[in-house]
Amino acid sequence: MEPLSLHFVHEQVGARFISLGGREVVAGYGDVGAEYGAARDAVALHDASYREILRITGEDRASFLHGMVTQEVKNLPVGSAAYAAFITVKGAMVGDARILKREGDLLLDVEPGLGAKVREFLDKYLISEDAELHDGTPESGWLRLLGPRTAQVLAAVLAGPFEALPAQASRQAVVAGQDVWLLGTALPGGVSGVDVLVPRAGLEAVWTALAQAGAAHGLKPLGFDALELLRVEAGVPRYGQDMVDTTIPLEANLTHAISYNKGCYIGQEVIARATFRGRMNRQLAGLLLGNGDADVAPGTELRRGEKKVGWVTSVVRSPVKGQRVALGYVHRDSLEPGTELTLAEGPGTATVAALPFTAG
Repeated sequence: MEPLSLHFVHEQVGARFISLGGREVVAGYGDVGAEYGAARDAVALHDASYREILRITGEDRASFLHGMVTQEVKNLPVGSAAYAAFITVKGAMVGDARILKREGDLLLDVEPGLGAKVREFLDKYLISEDAELHDGTPESGWLRLLGPRTAQVLAAVLAGPFEALPAQASRQAVVAGQDVWLLGTALPGGVSGVDVLVPRAGLEAVWTALAQAGAAHGLKPLGFDALELLRVEAGVPRYGQDMVDTTIPLEANLTHAISYNKGCYIGQEVIARATFRGRMNRQLAGLLLGNGDADVAPGTELRRGEKKVGWVTSVVRSPVKGQRVALGYVHRDSLEPGTELTLAEGPGTATVAALPFTAG
């Protein structure tokens, strides 16, 4: 397991660690409810430096990547980011990434453990283009501020007014003597914030500066368990949990990751045919599981009568809904909100719900 650069900083405040994709992650700091509450009502700080970064340089970098992903890259404005999927010629996902277009390179922000897989996929198609792939993970890491007081924290640490950043927009700044990139983020359902890209050698200085500046605004460190609560409530699938190498992006509700005007890319024909047909055979949906005692594990089969109609992928206990909720794939004939399904293991039921869970 690759340790976090800030392992000892987190250890000093009682962090509990887990492994994700072969990299160390802070699971939590002892009170997941308080961490979640800070992200919703004040501000929380998450060490996301376990995520992996690929960097692409060279004159043809934009045109090359444009032909490899589902999203627009060539006409993406410099300083903007976009979410995209990598798919095979059969339309199945290789992975996903947030792409940040900078003046001299493209940064790909991917799930821990996914960097080598995505790089191998890109390398296979990199033949004569002037583009070079680099492992950017040793160079930089992400810190994430989430919550309505994010702007106040950044104003304090920058010693001046901070104009809120729209999602996927970026700007450069200096924090604790480090040259950083600030990138706006937002989850469906209202939780927004700013991701801070920091030189890896400066992570401790920037983390400390943000934590100190946030103390007056109710800042709490945020572990992965609380982040998962926010993600599932927002209905956002995560590669490796809700999406795998047989998932077609449209099944996972990733229409926002697809440009229908960009021209050719690997797997485009499959996406075009599936879009023309309309509904997929199955689709990611929300599931209400109630407050029963029995655990519901990812992979649990969903049934309607005697027929298998899907399976569960992520399960959390939602403060918003006051019960356990899940993401899972459901057959198109059973997608109507309010449809009651049974769990193959145990006596429990699952009621199909609209996403995000935080809507309404």
